[in-house]
Amino acid sequence: MEFYDSLETRDPAEREAALMAALPQIIAAAKEGAPAYRDRLAAVHPEDIVDRRALAELPLTHKSELIELQRRHPPFGGLVASPMPQLRRIFASPGPIYEPEGRRPDYWRFARALFAAGFRAGDLVHNTFSYHLTPAGAMVESGADALGCAVIPAGTGQTEQQLRTIADLRPTGYIGTPSFLKVLLERAASESADVSSLKKALVGAEALPSALRTEFRSRGLAVLQCYGTADIGVISYESTSPQGEICEGMTVDEGIILELVIPGTGEPVPPGEIGEVVVTTLTPEYPLIRFATGDLSALLPGPSPCGRTNHRIKGWLGRADQTTKVRGMFVHPEQVAEIVRRHKSIIRARLVVERPQSADEMTLLVEIDEPAENLEQITATLQAVTKLRGNVSCVPEGSLPADGKLIEDRRQLN
Repeated sequence: MEFYDSLETRDPAEREAALMAALPQIIAAAKEGAPAYRDRLAAVHPEDIVDRRALAELPLTHKSELIELQRRHPPFGGLVASPMPQLRRIFASPGPIYEPEGRRPDYWRFARALFAAGFRAGDLVHNTFSYHLTPAGAMVESGADALGCAVIPAGTGQTEQQLRTIADLRPTGYIGTPSFLKVLLERAASESADVSSLKKALVGAEALPSALRTEFRSRGLAVLQCYGTADIGVISYESTSPQGEICEGMTVDEGIILELVIPGTGEPVPPGEIGEVVVTTLTPEYPLIRFATGDLSALLPGPSPCGRTNHRIKGWLGRADQTTKVRGMFVHPEQVAEIVRRHKSIIRARLVVERPQSADEMTLLVEIDEPAENLEQITATLQAVTKLRGNVSCVPEGSLPADGKLIEDRRQLN
């Protein structure tokens, strides 16, 4: 088996000792440079935080807090420890939430996940993650660059032009969402476009159903997935065994400390139980301490058959709150509330997310009062606020449950 570096196969006790040795330094950097952490950790002595038990005593920083934190203390809510001139890029995710990128190579640590998916120096990579404001395109490109791969910055949309580019340039790898890969392959088949050069793919930002992975395999594509967030970068990634089989679960990245906690409490869950993913990053520029992602997962027992010795998680198992991800973009309850605020005739609304086939679809169900507003105007607001296309459907007054829920995710994970 090949590995990205020796860190992946070190003794687990050695890894834990190295992470815990780095932890006090990160906490000290956060207290020194990030005003929010200076306040939150005022009574904390960094030199005392040397194990997971001590780490678990620190307060959580919830991803769902970022919108309001950044609104009150622009631009980063007081969580960034580096001055603006020391940053390379500033991204804007839905919310909006602004994410900074430091100037170090492979800042988001994607090279390791790409290597596990079979990408190697010299590969030409077709990257279809968005390059417009949101971070995914640039995140993955930085990892491919660190690995020595050339990148086609394809971004999203323009399917016909993308097919022509693939046929002309013959990239060996695809990066992007699994749903868009399916779109490309189906359009290529219908238009007799040559995309046979694509042999491997790293996908993310949405679920990869087992049936879709099997379909990709039948078309000659080995597809692995990774899991991460716009704030943290890579959290975990899939790998293969020496026999070429996809290993169960996802290996945790070497550059983070991961906890699984009871949602809303910060207390660690018992081994094997589902909990909220909480991450502490080892990045002094943006030192997220006990960052509660809102995502759910569970630890798998034992080492991975691939030979990597870090912890494994089951991957993304849903959300601890109503925030959900649609076609790779987060949609927040606050955004649904904003749509209601802009249209005075809406009595109540609920955003329903479904996956009838292999692509996410969202429909805003609205109860409308007189004088009724044009549904096309509400549809335009839905796209403007969420940056995603969706449908709007009028339902009878009183038919939506008065349970406080603004987003309902009806998708099946498998």
